[in-house]
Amino acid sequence: MARYRVTLTLDERELLKEISTTGVRAAKTILYARALLLLDAGEYGPRWNVADAADALGVTARTLEHLKQRFVEQGLTEALQRKERLTPPRPVIFDGEFEARLLRLACSEAPEGRSRWTVRLLADKLVELNIVPAVSAMTVCNTLKKTNFSLTSANTGKSRRIRMRRS
Repeated sequence: MARYRVTLTLDERELLKEISTTGVRAAKTILYARALLLLDAGEYGPRWNVADAADALGVTARTLEHLKQRFVEQGLTEALQRKERLTPPRPVIFDGEFEARLLRLACSEAPEGRSRWTVRLLADKLVELNIVPAVSAMTVCNTLKKTNFSLTSANTGKSRRIRMRRS
C-alpha cells in the first residue's frame, strides 16, 4: 500500500478540533477527526506514526492508512463522511402488511382434514395466495413468534380469554 502524508492547515486543524470536542456527531466522524489530528505531519501537527495512533484510538493501522488515503485523494469532508451506497438497499418483502395477512390467515379456519394450521401449511398457503413469491417456514415461525401468536394454544388469538378470580 502506498504511503500517504497528512498535512493540515491551521483552519483544518481548528475544524477537526471543533468536530472532535463539541456537538453531537457520529462516533466514526469524531474518531476520524481525532485520528487526522494525531497523524498530521505538517508544521502544526504532533506527527504520530500510524501504529501509535492506532493503539491510542483503538483501531487498526489499516483503518488509519485508508483514512489517510481518503484524505489525500478526496479531501477532508470525504475522509470524515461515510461513502454513499452505489446500489440501493434491498426492498422489504416481509413488512407489516405481510404480518397482518399472515395473522388473518392463521386466525382463519384450518384447511379441510386438519385440526389446526401448521407453520409449513401457512407458508405454502401464503405462496399459493400470491401474498409473497416465496417464504420459508422459519420466516413464518419467526413472524408468529414476534407477534406472540401461538398456533398450538386453544385460543389462537381471535379473542383473548380473561380469567376472573372468584371471591
